[in-house]
Amino acid sequence: MNNPASTVPINEAIIEQTLSRLAHPDAKQIHDVLAKALEMKGLDLSDVAVLSSISDPELMGELFAAARKVKEQIYGQRLVMFAPLYISNLCANECLYCAFRARNQEVHRRALSQEEIAEETRIIVNQGHKRVLVVAGESYPREGFSYVLKAIETVYSVHEGRGEIRRANVNVAPLTMDEFKLLKDAKIGTYQIFQETYHRATYKAVHLSGKKADYDWRVSAPDRAMQSGIDDVGIGVLFGLFDWRFELLALMQHIQHLESKFGVGPHTVSMPRLEPATGSDMASHPPKPVSDVDFRKLVAIIRLAVPYTGIIMSTRETPNLRRETFALGVSQISAGSRTNPGGYADGEKNDWSQFSLGDHRSLDEAVRDVAQLGYIPSFCTSCYRVGRTGKDFMDVAKPGDIKYHCDPNALSTFLEYLLDYASPATRETGEKLIRDTLLNMNPLQRSVSESLIEKVRSGNRDVFC
Repeated sequence: MNNPASTVPINEAIIEQTLSRLAHPDAKQIHDVLAKALEMKGLDLSDVAVLSSISDPELMGELFAAARKVKEQIYGQRLVMFAPLYISNLCANECLYCAFRARNQEVHRRALSQEEIAEETRIIVNQGHKRVLVVAGESYPREGFSYVLKAIETVYSVHEGRGEIRRANVNVAPLTMDEFKLLKDAKIGTYQIFQETYHRATYKAVHLSGKKADYDWRVSAPDRAMQSGIDDVGIGVLFGLFDWRFELLALMQHIQHLESKFGVGPHTVSMPRLEPATGSDMASHPPKPVSDVDFRKLVAIIRLAVPYTGIIMSTRETPNLRRETFALGVSQISAGSRTNPGGYADGEKNDWSQFSLGDHRSLDEAVRDVAQLGYIPSFCTSCYRVGRTGKDFMDVAKPGDIKYHCDPNALSTFLEYLLDYASPATRETGEKLIRDTLLNMNPLQRSVSESLIEKVRSGNRDVFC
């Protein structure tokens, strides 16, 4: 069936009742939930509601400490790096918070040709990236959805020096099951889609027309993707449209639904906040703004509630805030990003972009900063290449074993970056981090890592365990 009715049980009454019932938990309740979180088996709706109520600085510190411990236990030191690749800002939807909305006359419209997509990819590859997120507005040129499929083929076809894109993830409009099967055949990594807001009344108020105005069609997209054979899906909320506590519990209901139905939760959860966008008053004045303190709390709670999932932090946020979230649970970041079609070749243009960036640094600057903080910038794509996706990924991620693959692969791909693309200052910082990291590894992990590193130093590329 190509267009099944939504079966995603976002129950607003239960969410509101849970938040009301647990609005003022005592310290013991909070400590009990934190102790449960450290078992790394996830949290339920009530647990998440308890943690969302924390305001006491001492308890907040305990929440953050628990999140750091779980992040380190599951993911080790590494931070995956990627770049968004916007191929089009054409859109048929009228979403009040987005610069790409159909009636916005302040945005210049552009759909890249396949030659232009190849050129954008070459620039991204020459920065040192191995992973991209292909993004398109929710309308395509005359060829329709095949435009996206051709774009993915183009991205994979580009080989520049020693570099290439080894994994293309995709963020496009919800698809039919037949279209999802074509997307899988295109050898994508993760299919990513944000519900934006799970609150139906707010959803209706901010999505005025177009296919995106159909709440159920959108919320059921991950179901159709997984039913069509796509192992890895990514979900998320655009925080700032409605109360973040409600959105957090609704996100948990969605995750629980996916786990119950498919035995696999989301591969990633993204954490965008509403940022200024050309032609959108709402984007500049969020209806329900999320403070920096609450945002950090959100990251920590999601890490504890869904310990196995990757948490993505984009360049919407400032460098300082991004740094603060690394220890709290973030495991993937974009860097050197452009959010306008053709942005890597032509530069950032606000009247072409989806939203304003908070972090304008180059990939090299971001990598050096991450390394100076003691994290391993990872360009690894090995899980996708060896079929460690979906349930197979969860089987090693949930008990915390994924880091035994991630850390050696992170080091080898980081060394690739240092040797092939890094500035002298970044290479010096990175080489020191590699030496220090090896010293702190257990003998088996060190042996595996040193073997991969020696292969890279000998001229091999794309080696992994």
